[in-house]
Amino acid sequence: MENRGKIQSCGTQPQGSEHDTLKRDVTPFQSFAVAFGFVSIATGIFTAYGAMLSTSGPVGIWTWPIVVVGQLMVAFILGSLAARIPVTGYVYQWASRITNPVFGWIMGWISFTFLAVVLCAVDYTIASTVLPVLFGYEGTANNAWLITSLVIIVQAGMIAFSTKFTQKFNAVAVTIQLVGMIGLIILLFTVGYINNELDFANLFSTGKVSAEGYYSFGGLTSVGPWIMGTLLGAFTIVGFESAANLAEETREPARVVPKAMWQAVLSLGIIGMLFLIAVTALLGDPTTLETSGTPTADVIARVLGPVLGNFLLVLVVISIFSCGLVILLSGTRLVWAMSRDERFPGWQQLHKISPTLKTPVNATIFVGLIGEVVLAIFSQDTDALFVLFSAATLLPAIIYAVSVLMYALKRKELPPSHGFTLGAWEGPVLIFAIAWLAFELALFRDASFAKPWFYVAVMFALGAVYLTYLLATRGAKGMKMPELIAIDSILDADRGADFSATPAE
Repeated sequence: MENRGKIQSCGTQPQGSEHDTLKRDVTPFQSFAVAFGFVSIATGIFTAYGAMLSTSGPVGIWTWPIVVVGQLMVAFILGSLAARIPVTGYVYQWASRITNPVFGWIMGWISFTFLAVVLCAVDYTIASTVLPVLFGYEGTANNAWLITSLVIIVQAGMIAFSTKFTQKFNAVAVTIQLVGMIGLIILLFTVGYINNELDFANLFSTGKVSAEGYYSFGGLTSVGPWIMGTLLGAFTIVGFESAANLAEETREPARVVPKAMWQAVLSLGIIGMLFLIAVTALLGDPTTLETSGTPTADVIARVLGPVLGNFLLVLVVISIFSCGLVILLSGTRLVWAMSRDERFPGWQQLHKISPTLKTPVNATIFVGLIGEVVLAIFSQDTDALFVLFSAATLLPAIIYAVSVLMYALKRKELPPSHGFTLGAWEGPVLIFAIAWLAFELALFRDASFAKPWFYVAVMFALGAVYLTYLLATRGAKGMKMPELIAIDSILDADRGADFSATPAE
């Protein structure tokens, strides 16, 4: 076989043990469902819409298309990486193979840090922005903490019990989200039109936000009001790369995973924009809801009435729960992949696959517990939701920027993909992706992001301690990735495999 590239990767059967491997049974739709479910416009909009109203006013929704285009360019680049290095652990594996294992470990730890905080941000949304309206009670920090912790426990139990069941549940939930969100948009426009409640002037209103300097880029430690609105889309349109974290469980990953990623971003971008227009046009007086903790749910309940409105809010809860489920699943797979390579704290237990359930039970319990710890740390913060979603926006921006730059520098050394290629568009896509990520990272100079930066700093410090321990006990050479085989060997094996031979667990 000809030499197809210099980059090497871990095989799909590392260490030769059936108890350390996963079933390859994820279908194309399930791969799309993972990417779609992680992004979840229902989650992102219900979480961050209120913050956007207070910082940017209703007209801030027009930052959404900018984010969608920028993240679509990123999805194309990450799809190209996923097609060439189709191994569980995504950015951890990519950085380890493209640069060196030490830097790969750092990126793996950053990804773990992101997944831990975004799990809390998403599940906290159920308790803080939907359930109070659905059941008519006053949301407090304590009851939001309790409900969110219970949600994490249920999600961890599902993932530990059965990957197959989890994937099927998520596929159903994504179908519900697709049908439910499209139906919700149609109903909002229809009922709003019949009742003469649609006010499209809201789409261009700054609300309580001053018009002076509204479109400015801001200063050294501040960001202009309109630009702050991009946080809504930047928090929502993330996690599409989670499909790559199940590469070793996906049939034909080089073809399926990249397609799932960009299709999720594009479809969610279009549906999300329509939903934002509907909700914003139905705000009524935009200044009255800017202080509400549940503005999106308030609009739905008011316009559609208690029965239909609550039914649709139940569908929203299912969508958000599914989003958290996918995040926890992705975190579990990352921890398992790093533990399989003997480089995550407690790897001796976390790399094991349950011989009965065929799932990484220990890794699942661990990620769930970390989520509970992060949740407890932020639970009494009066601005907990903003802190959580801000940190969950900052970290993926860092991950995406590093991944795109790695690809730009090393793409000519990568083996060719047998499933996805950008061809002549690769150069322009790279330029747009880098420009967008530089712009996004510049947002976090604003003083309001001090707490998210503190969380990042603390987690980085903890990672630095363990990395120092690894280097002291093993040395840089001891960090070499185990069981290296050529990427094209994985792809060749996939093309010739009979995926129907072994039933999935």
